[in-house]
Parts: sequence; structure tokens; C-alpha cells
Amino acid sequence: MKNLLKLLSLFFIAQMAAQKYEGLAPTPPMGWNSWNTFEVSINENLVKETADLLVSTGMKDAGYEYIVLDDGWMVKDRRDENGNLIPDPAKFPGGMKALIDYVHSKGLKFGLYNCAGTQTCAGYPGTRGFEYQDARFYADLGIDFLKYDWCNTEGINAKEAYTTMSKALKTAGKPIVFSICEWGDNQPWTWAGPVGNLWRVSGDIYPCFDCEYKHPEGNWSSWGVLKILEMRTDIRKFSGPDHWNDFDMMEVGNGMTATEDKSHFTLWSMMASPLFAGNDLRLATPETLKILTNREIIEINQDPIGIQGFKYQSDGVNDVWVKPLTDNNWAVVFLNRSDKPAKLKFDWNKHIIVDKDFNRTLDLTNDSYALRDLWQHRDDGNTNKKLNVNLAAHDVIAFKLKKLN
Repeated sequence: MKNLLKLLSLFFIAQMAAQKYEGLAPTPPMGWNSWNTFEVSINENLVKETADLLVSTGMKDAGYEYIVLDDGWMVKDRRDENGNLIPDPAKFPGGMKALIDYVHSKGLKFGLYNCAGTQTCAGYPGTRGFEYQDARFYADLGIDFLKYDWCNTEGINAKEAYTTMSKALKTAGKPIVFSICEWGDNQPWTWAGPVGNLWRVSGDIYPCFDCEYKHPEGNWSSWGVLKILEMRTDIRKFSGPDHWNDFDMMEVGNGMTATEDKSHFTLWSMMASPLFAGNDLRLATPETLKILTNREIIEINQDPIGIQGFKYQSDGVNDVWVKPLTDNNWAVVFLNRSDKPAKLKFDWNKHIIVDKDFNRTLDLTNDSYALRDLWQHRDDGNTNKKLNVNLAAHDVIAFKLKKLN
């Protein structure tokens, strides 16, 4: 009995020493985040309506489980007399705890936002100096996800700041997915594996396919889909189950063409990025919902071995992106990155694709694979036949390859 107690004590100490809760994100998290569309204009009704729609539209059944309130959920200029954050009573008259309970009652999970600095990016109270108190506050509320930003952090070391908050969440005793959002400035992929479950690799996304938006009010930019896709090199080896490279919330349904939305969703799935919708679900068109709930594409994103895809080749117009999957299957996506239609020709039998980071090889010179078209939802022959198609501007063709015996 004494030995058992000693072992339990050592186990408890080891668990407390670990910086993050392990195993909370075995596949890339999926959900909805308020920032892209609403910024700080958020409220109780929006959250409830979004929760209802995640269920009624089939998004929950497709895998979307988190509703994350981004910046602006708290009273702006103060904490309460005990130093706790104050959910804005004008925006959330029923109280944050009751709202979280409502989301949980739908079978969904709930997330909040804060920042490592003295203030959030929108000027609300930050967490610097309040890490353990805020972690207890979140645990008492019952949240499941914390997005932690990087504004107003002058003089702070990123690794230390995020490690402190990670330990605070662990000490608070409530398993909470920890989303690190310092925009890739401090190369979190090299140190954040023990600290967080996912980390941003870029600045904020912008609803365009291939652009940089320079904000007039400051010396910073937001980025289009292709800019973020290729912003970092040689980081995929750091991503995997419970430690994901995060390419930011999606802009599907926020003003790009339906073709661009389709490609955006496909590429984020190929990169094993967390999939967070950022649109107003109350205004979502059937076409937008069809894109967001394409289960065959989601299956590529949620593949359990969790390997991030990579660009195999490009001729400047057509890219070939590949992603190893379980059971020695592969996903292959052809992207027309130009703004004009393009002819796509690809002789499968001439290619040996090697993934050096994860020691996997797709040998199409010796092996044949059945092709499954993931947007047309149909079997489409095999790799013994050359691919010869016209591809619209900014469009993709996505295949799952399954080895033939």
C-alpha cells in the first residue's frame, strides 16, 4: 500500500511538472472563431445562434466542436475587486458561465481569448502578471480552449510567457487546449511542443487568395491564403498529433469566390492545420456549407497519423501538393495558382515522391493506385492513366490515392 501511494505521488508530481495537458488535440482541432467576421462586436445571442447552427447545418457532425470567442468578451478598462476578468454584462447579460453551459448542452466545446501582454490586441485587459489567477478563472468557467495572443508584450520573452501560462492552466486542473498565437515571430515550432497544442505560423489571415493587406493604422500586414501557405519553410517536421502548425482561421464564406473557398479549405486540410470557420454562419450559403462540411476533405485533415502535407513540385502555374495518410495511402492536390485557366498534364507513372521528413515514399513508377476524387465524390480510375484536364483559375483537383493489390 505504501509503495502504491508512493507511485501515485510520483505520478501526480510528474503530471504537474508537465507543461501542458497531453492528448487534447490528437487531430487538428475544428470549430468556429468570432474574430474574422465580428472582431469585438460579439454577444450572447451570436454565440447561441452559432451553436445552434453548428448542430443544425451538420457542421458538428462533420467534426466542428469548438466555439471560440476571440478578443472583446470582457469589460475593457478594469478587473473586479479581486483582480478577476469581468465578462462584459452588456454583451453577455445572462453571464458567461450560463452561456458556456448552453454551448456544452449542444454537445460542443467552448473557448475564450486572452493575451500574454498587458492588454489584448484590441485594448482589453491582458494576462501579464495574472497568469495563474486567469487560469483558475477559466477553469471555474469550464472553458475547453484558450487562444493566447501576443500584443503589448514589450520586454517579454515568448517562450517564457507561453510556458508560464501553460503551467498555470495545468495547475488550475481543468484540461484546456492551449492555442499559441504569437504569429510565428519567435519560431514556436522549435520550442512549443511541450507548451501548447497548436501554434500560429503567420500573422492574421485576410479574405483574399494571394495578397498582402497592409494595415493603414500600423506597420503590419494581413495575408492571403497562398501567402500564409508558403510563408514558412521546413517547419512541417515539427507538426503532428497534439502539436500542430496553425495556419489561422479560415476565410471560407467571407468574400472570396466559391472556387477560392474550395481551394482554401482543401489546402488547409492538406497542411493538417486546425480548421476554424470564421464566417457568419447565419448568412452562410448552401455552397459555403457544402465546402465546410466536405467530409472526404475533412478526413484528409483529420488523418490520425497527422502528417502535414508539402509541395512536391510547381511549374509556376500548377502546383502539386501531397500528404501521406494512414495505411500507406496518400492525398494529392493539384492547384492552379494563377488567375487564368490552365491546362494540367500529369503522368503519374513517371514520379517517385519522397517525404524525407517522415521517411515515406510514393513510388508511382512501380505501384498503381486507385484514385478517389474528393470534390466530385467519385472513383476516378487509377494512376495508370495520365491526368489531362483544364483547371480553372485558383481551382484545385483533390485525390485520395489507395494502393491497388
